[in-house]
Amino acid sequence: MSYATLIALVFGYLLGSIPFGLVLTRAAGLGDVRSIGSGNIGATNVLRTGNKGLAAATLVLDAMKGTAAVLVAAHYGTEAAIAAGLGAFLGHLFPVWLRFKGGKGVATYIGVLFGLMWQAALLFLAIWIAVAVAFRYSSLSALIACVVTPVALWFWGQLDLAVLFAVLSIIVFIKHRANISRLLAGSEGKIGAKG
Repeated sequence: MSYATLIALVFGYLLGSIPFGLVLTRAAGLGDVRSIGSGNIGATNVLRTGNKGLAAATLVLDAMKGTAAVLVAAHYGTEAAIAAGLGAFLGHLFPVWLRFKGGKGVATYIGVLFGLMWQAALLFLAIWIAVAVAFRYSSLSALIACVVTPVALWFWGQLDLAVLFAVLSIIVFIKHRANISRLLAGSEGKIGAKG
């Protein structure tokens, strides 16, 4: 690993570790978002506060930190860009500021994908929206899109990206273990349900 790649990884991690969901809900006087719903700091749980604007802002900012990390590091090469994307994703999941207890990574996953290959990000979003409209489960939408994404990247000949997003998708599945159990049990909360 080159010096530039290592710096990019650390930079991505620090940027990704900014907990926008927590910052925004506290700034809006809604308390600690970790005390409601799933206890997660991501946009889906912020939506359970009943504030759609804050949820949308959380989604956009969590995605943008992944995109920004990639685009800045891309000036130092593809390897640095990939490292920064990985760092941003891991930073969101394991932020040093919150004792390494962060979000589940879906928005940042999308942001990193936009930075590395926007066409694949649009595919991810299309799948997410289609599944969400059909079933109203955010977790199910994300999981299905995370299965399709690395496969699509592989078919498009983006082997390095396919490997990266296969790893990220596995981590997303691990972080969604409880959601998967609730989906199988029929007790998973639907999009828009308050905590």
